[in-house]
Amino acid sequence: MDTNIYKTLSLRKEDVQKKWFLVDASNQNLGRMCSVIAKILRGKHKPSFTPHVDCGDNIVVINAEKINLTGNKWENKSYISHSGYPGGQKIKTAKQVFDKNPSILIEKAVKGMLPKNKLGAAIFKNFRVYNDENHNQDSQNPELININEF
Repeated sequence: MDTNIYKTLSLRKEDVQKKWFLVDASNQNLGRMCSVIAKILRGKHKPSFTPHVDCGDNIVVINAEKINLTGNKWENKSYISHSGYPGGQKIKTAKQVFDKNPSILIEKAVKGMLPKNKLGAAIFKNFRVYNDENHNQDSQNPELININEF
């Protein structure tokens, strides 16, 4: 019996084949869309997934201004930031963050679903969000995917 076919494959950084995907955020629910994006960024959709290597794909999200939040999350969901000084805590609702820059909602949601280490920071660099349909990644020829069927 040949035992080579039963060995687990561990990829190296040099062996990873990365693709570019384009996601349209129009009328998508924030959490459901971002959980699929985090899975693709991490590379968990590939059979050659290796936990300690950045083996995920690159993702470009367009139309962030058309994202959907269900229920009363526009008023009740809060984002907390702190300046580092005493009394420097600021609390903003999802509507206030959206009015300032809609892409921040998607970026914060995806970043929270990635590992909290150097690998997570490296994976997050493969992610780009744009508020409208115009993006700068035309030369990479991103493949448009339907996030609901992925």
